[in-house]
Amino acid sequence: MAKEITSREENYSQWYNDLVVKSGLAEQSPVRGCMVIKPYGYAIWEKMQSVLDGMFKETGAQNAYFPLFIPKSFFSREAEHVAGFAKECAVVTHHRLMNDPNGNGIVVDPDAKLEEELIVRPTSETIIWSTYKNWIKSWRDLPIMCNQWANVVRWEMRTRLFLRTSEFLWQEGHTAHATAEEAQAEAERMVHVYAEFAREYLALPVVIGHKSPNERFAGALDTLTIEAMMQDGKALQAGTSHFLGQNFAKSFDVQYTDKEGNQQYVWATSWGASTRLMGALVMAHGDDNGLVLPPRLAPIQVVMVPIFKTGEEHAAIIDKMTALKQELEVKGHSVKIDDRDTLRPGFKFAEWELKGVPVRLAIGPRDLGNGTVEVHRRDTMEKKTVAIDGLADSIESLLADMQRNIYKKAFDFRAAHVEKCDDWNEFKEKIGTGKFLLCHWDGTAETEQKIKDETKATIRCIPVDSFVCEEEGNDIYSGKPSHQRVIFAISY
Repeated sequence: MAKEITSREENYSQWYNDLVVKSGLAEQSPVRGCMVIKPYGYAIWEKMQSVLDGMFKETGAQNAYFPLFIPKSFFSREAEHVAGFAKECAVVTHHRLMNDPNGNGIVVDPDAKLEEELIVRPTSETIIWSTYKNWIKSWRDLPIMCNQWANVVRWEMRTRLFLRTSEFLWQEGHTAHATAEEAQAEAERMVHVYAEFAREYLALPVVIGHKSPNERFAGALDTLTIEAMMQDGKALQAGTSHFLGQNFAKSFDVQYTDKEGNQQYVWATSWGASTRLMGALVMAHGDDNGLVLPPRLAPIQVVMVPIFKTGEEHAAIIDKMTALKQELEVKGHSVKIDDRDTLRPGFKFAEWELKGVPVRLAIGPRDLGNGTVEVHRRDTMEKKTVAIDGLADSIESLLADMQRNIYKKAFDFRAAHVEKCDDWNEFKEKIGTGKFLLCHWDGTAETEQKIKDETKATIRCIPVDSFVCEEEGNDIYSGKPSHQRVIFAISY
């Protein structure tokens, strides 16, 4: 089974594609640039949704839903925003098809042209702020804290499953506040929610930081991000939170009457994470045998494989496995008994390793007689024989240890691939080898763009945690004075 996957060392990109498809996460669809998320992949996404949804609601956010189609005129109201998405927009121009009278099959009905063209949602700031105008009249109406789980379309020329597709799934939060301070605090709170999720559930060490002006969300005054390192040393943006100021409130004339009776424009945030997190899960933890899923997000945490020769042995083993399954499920763990009679145990072992199931239990007649079970942990590929008595407690402890170990492995990998750099020639040599380089930057968009043009490296973030970067120095490229280091990397 594992031989079907290209090794990471041989071709990391092909390894990723092989793993996503052959582990049953997703596959290409008949629509160019779009994907089919298969049941196993969607089960992981559902776990992510469930956890994040609970975390959002703890902040006071409520779920809502807004239209998929956005009038084109809405985009023209916020110039910087439309400029950021113009090249990625899919546009609906007609609302009906017809049989071609000339016999050319189904064609667009020329008489069904829309009075105003509609944009298929690339993000929802404009449609939501046109709605908020109807909801917000007084300071008593604030804050508004909405989140929606939805799909969006950003027409991509070069696509890769989960990482960059023309249509993808995500959540987008949109909040409205009476003051700038409240909105800024909300943007900061939400990026920390994403960081907590990444670290505690994805087992992904991330850096929280501010985006440089060149890399900010279109229309934002400030963008906060969590940046992760993949096993090839490239960076992946895993979630963002934006302080939008009053740009959208002014574009859609969203004002409220304050306590003194004065009219004030509302302050805004937006924040989002997408199915790109699925790609992060694969790239950060997978190995040449397949996926390595952190237990807290694995759809199946424990799989049991019976080993037998006779019907009597089979029945006795299944009875014991059923009892163990119930014990584990009482503790909140998801368990599957793989009782398929068309596959040999060795094939089942390889399949569940490919799918990244954290713990595999195997029981044969001898194990049954000895009161033992063979336990295999996916993260280290270690096998041990342990007593069946008290197994539920030992599995619970093992899953917790695996969650910590998977995080530590990713953290140690990142630590080994981050370094300070103060020489431009050294920068050019190292940036393509898979590293985060902590370098001084003079704060100008011109310098940032020149570095990107010459090396493809971008400023991933100006860190606010993980690394101490405030120090005096000189820009890696221009030599001008700098007050802090930033993270440069090649990114997905």
